[in-house]
Amino acid sequence: MRPLKIAPSILASDFARLGAQVAEATQGGADYIHIDVMDGHFVPNLTLGPVIVRAIRPYSRLPFDVHLMIENPERYVKSFVEAGANRVTVHVEACTHLHRVIDHIHSFNVDAGVAINPATPLVMLEEILAFVQQVNVMTVNPGFGGQVFVIEMLEKIARLRAMIETRQLDVDIEVDGGVDLETAPRCVEAGANVLIAGTSIFAGDGTIGEKIDALRHAAPKTQRAPMARVRSKTKTA
Repeated sequence: MRPLKIAPSILASDFARLGAQVAEATQGGADYIHIDVMDGHFVPNLTLGPVIVRAIRPYSRLPFDVHLMIENPERYVKSFVEAGANRVTVHVEACTHLHRVIDHIHSFNVDAGVAINPATPLVMLEEILAFVQQVNVMTVNPGFGGQVFVIEMLEKIARLRAMIETRQLDVDIEVDGGVDLETAPRCVEAGANVLIAGTSIFAGDGTIGEKIDALRHAAPKTQRAPMARVRSKTKTA
């Protein structure tokens, strides 16, 4: 069985207390810390750079899952890995030579992932699935937190899980955008096993740990695993 993982997105955190909130999420039972990086070009917003990742690295022992919503992401992979990223995800829509970018990420001995926007068809992933460790299915249009979940993406998640199982690959499916107590169980039932949540964890009443627990208990505890464990990486020169 594939275990459910919770990845709080610090885009929704209190930036005046960013280090403390990262530490609280770590102590509260998170599996990853999700870091959204936006450049104001690929998406209409500006957020965090490597200097912030470096600043919060001492506050958590967890893997840092860095989501690059930027143009030409290959230019910044090294900087984010050196700052403390353990996983780097790039958008299929932002990479002309996606295989080369994934190879570049792997050259730093970190996991690589691809993200796919709501309107982008899954066919764009067919030739890269065997080379990544995760796929981030955007369930909102990227750029801002607190958006409404695009319900049609549940069927897309299910089709992606079928693609992964058919190919017998070891690939996580992350869901990013509008994940809360209502949508979380539906995402897991569709085939996701990593829930990225911002507003539902960092906003509102209660502690961060309480909200992580509530999200974890709202969803099924596990997701069916693929038929065999096969992980392919590109080779670097």
